[in-house]
Amino acid sequence: MNLQKLNARTGALIGLVVAVLFTFAIALVKVQLVDGKKYASGAVSSSTAPIPAARGVILDRSGVPLVTNNTSLSMIFEAPFFPAEKEERAALLASLIALFEENKAEWIDQLPIGLNKKGEPEFLKDPEDRDLVQLRGKEFLNLNPYATAADCMQKLIEIYALEEYDLPTARKIASVRYNMQRLYFNTGNPYTFAKNITEQLKSKVRENSAIYQGVTTEVVPVRSFPYPSVAPHILGRVGAISKNDYDAHKADGYQLNDEYGSFGIERAAESYLRGKAGKKLVEIDAQGAATVTVEEPAQQGDTVVLTIDKDLEALIQKVFPVHMQELSSYRHTEVPIAGAVVVMNVKTFEILACVSYPGFDITRYAADLSDLSKDPTAPLWNRALQGTYEPGSTIKLSVALAALQENKIVESSTVHCSGIYPYLDQQFHCPQVYLHRGVNVNVIRALVDSCNTFFYEMGRRLTYKDMNAYRLAMGLGQKTGVELPEEVGVMDSPEYRAKLGQQWYAGNNIQTAIGQGNLFTPIQMAVYCATVANGGQRRRAHFIQSIRKAGTGELVKTFAPELLGSTGVDKANYEIVRRAMRQMAESRNSATYRNFHDLPVQVACKTGTSQLYRTINGKSTKINNGIFLSFAPYDNPEICVVAVGEGCTAAAPLMPTARDVYQYYFGSLTQMEKPQAEGVLL
Repeated sequence: MNLQKLNARTGALIGLVVAVLFTFAIALVKVQLVDGKKYASGAVSSSTAPIPAARGVILDRSGVPLVTNNTSLSMIFEAPFFPAEKEERAALLASLIALFEENKAEWIDQLPIGLNKKGEPEFLKDPEDRDLVQLRGKEFLNLNPYATAADCMQKLIEIYALEEYDLPTARKIASVRYNMQRLYFNTGNPYTFAKNITEQLKSKVRENSAIYQGVTTEVVPVRSFPYPSVAPHILGRVGAISKNDYDAHKADGYQLNDEYGSFGIERAAESYLRGKAGKKLVEIDAQGAATVTVEEPAQQGDTVVLTIDKDLEALIQKVFPVHMQELSSYRHTEVPIAGAVVVMNVKTFEILACVSYPGFDITRYAADLSDLSKDPTAPLWNRALQGTYEPGSTIKLSVALAALQENKIVESSTVHCSGIYPYLDQQFHCPQVYLHRGVNVNVIRALVDSCNTFFYEMGRRLTYKDMNAYRLAMGLGQKTGVELPEEVGVMDSPEYRAKLGQQWYAGNNIQTAIGQGNLFTPIQMAVYCATVANGGQRRRAHFIQSIRKAGTGELVKTFAPELLGSTGVDKANYEIVRRAMRQMAESRNSATYRNFHDLPVQVACKTGTSQLYRTINGKSTKINNGIFLSFAPYDNPEICVVAVGEGCTAAAPLMPTARDVYQYYFGSLTQMEKPQAEGVLL
């Protein structure tokens, strides 16, 4: 009996144990498998952060890298680890800034308030500057628009609890805190404290991780320029995104701490070059240990292939000032050497070279900006696209074409030149009287000798309306369509004079026929020259040849020649004008002959000078600019070279540069047309 009871109790106990274990097993399955994510989220905090994408590279037409990427160390703050209390943040920043200053390292300081020599707060920008308006506004300090720098500094000290620090230290801490707030520092948006830091600084911060909580380093891509002085005006650079750009493009995913193209191709091709940021998941467990998981890798931006030939660009940049100096007898030597050279394919209007001289080192742009901005030679100014110059006698090509097409003359028509052209109650002079000595001049000789009398008469017969119509058709006085900012220039007319409060006189009709009153950019003159060379087809000038996928080289987009219009001038009339340009190049005992007679191709050209007044040593002085237009080969034009030299009494100093371009281009043409070599970056 007792044994039976014992067996029954044992069986019941075993059953109970089995039931309990089964219950635990069910609970364990529910916790681990069914509700695993739920419980995990209770033990781990997580956030996503962006992974910076490398920008696309920029290549020349042969695949030579002009802008690439290197890697650099940035010091960043990660919000999940960064102290939350104001006092703790201030202490961390004070120590970190001191560490950087001890190591003579720079950190990002963008507070528009500094301390003057007396140690008093002062605005570093105009009080009405956007940054200061934003600082004083409701979003930040909530002060009235007339608040002084001292008022702003005092409010910053109060907001960020910096009362215990001396004013210079408080100002530095406030600068970082203000920038963190302005750029919306949070778990999904790390803050960059410093760029291009050393491994030594990285190690010191890591060794003191208990002090510098949430401070870490990140490898980021930075722009690199293998040829820093080649085409700086064209390539441009990137910088911190401006408020205007952010407001315009935040829907595209831009953050306030992103970079954006500041100018040049970097800005024009921003949408291609930008790339796509990746995502990383940062998880922190209950013990504070973090794990990082890449959810989406960053994608590098597309490759931009330019029409520019790097070697040709570098050649012009080198020889232009040398030739200008060698031929100083043709220059106002008190005027610094400056000018622009544009080389264009006359069939496609691809820009092979676009040099603005003087230039600058793009890698030194930020460091030298203040000095560059004050430099009287204006190296930051892109003379090729934004400089406007009177065309001088080069405008006579368009006048001749207009007169021929409008049947005002035929090739054999002549105008008597005695050196003086009477018109109404005035007399206009022709400087070429020593050539003509009272002879009859036809259109070809008028172009070769640049006879003003002949073109005064054409101006009278045509009037400004006809001349301007043909000039517009050939690309003058309007934007060329290039991807970069360019000036419109000036097409002289009664309407233009009226805007200036000036009167248009009858004599202006004949003066505009020799180029006076008009202002055109060198890039416009290149389009004009190319249109004459190819027989009247004007296309859009362009710097970008194609867009390709990074890594694979897969074609994304190509920029085919875009026809903008035809001048409507008969080919026979173009042939007359081009023949005159060829005769000018081969005129014996001339600068053109000396420069071009022994080239492997025949050159056609037109020279010009224009008078202007510049202030030199405090005095208004009359000087000249030289202009030179040319194309080659004469019988089947391929490229044109247009050069402008400031302070040139004639076009002679510009011709050797054009000669060097033709020697380079036609001497290496076979190499330029070869397939791209293996290993060239695309």
